Amino acid sequence: MLSRRLHRKTAAEAVSAPQPVPVPVAPKSPPRVLLAEESLPYRRVIREALTAFRECEVDDTPSGEHAFEMALRREYSLFIFSVPLPDLKGDMLDRLLAKAYPLAHPGRHTAPPVIYLTRPTDQQLFESLKRDVRVRGSLPFPPRIDQLLAATATLLPARNAPAAPGLMPLPL
Repeated sequence: MLSRRLHRKTAAEAVSAPQPVPVPVAPKSPPRVLLAEESLPYRRVIREALTAFRECEVDDTPSGEHAFEMALRREYSLFIFSVPLPDLKGDMLDRLLAKAYPLAHPGRHTAPPVIYLTRPTDQQLFESLKRDVRVRGSLPFPPRIDQLLAATATLLPARNAPAAPGLMPLPL
């Protein structure tokens, strides 16, 4: 009789025990790009092209110092730095972030890859910068959208454009 009571009690407890509630998974945020370039028109063209054709969000600034602060506050998937910046050269900014970024973001072992915006006078400097494994290329001034999209093709996912009504996508 005592064993029946114990059995009933445990069965009743099992029924009334709270069931685990599934934790909703937050949608994964798109990759973030940090863009440091002095020229507002160039920043706008690059930002608009990336957000239109790549699944990403872009933070931009004209200052190397501000870019450094932004990189320490947020996680980024890609850096795009102009070599000549008004307060800090792009290559120096990248060297500083290569050391500070992993310390500011636990779990990250390296800083994100970097693409440089170069002028014709920066080619010799860029040749020496290419030795770093994180350097994924350069874009000459003025930036061209086709070159930007080609340089970011392996680094950022393409945006899925909805098909126009009445049009069927072509088979691959």
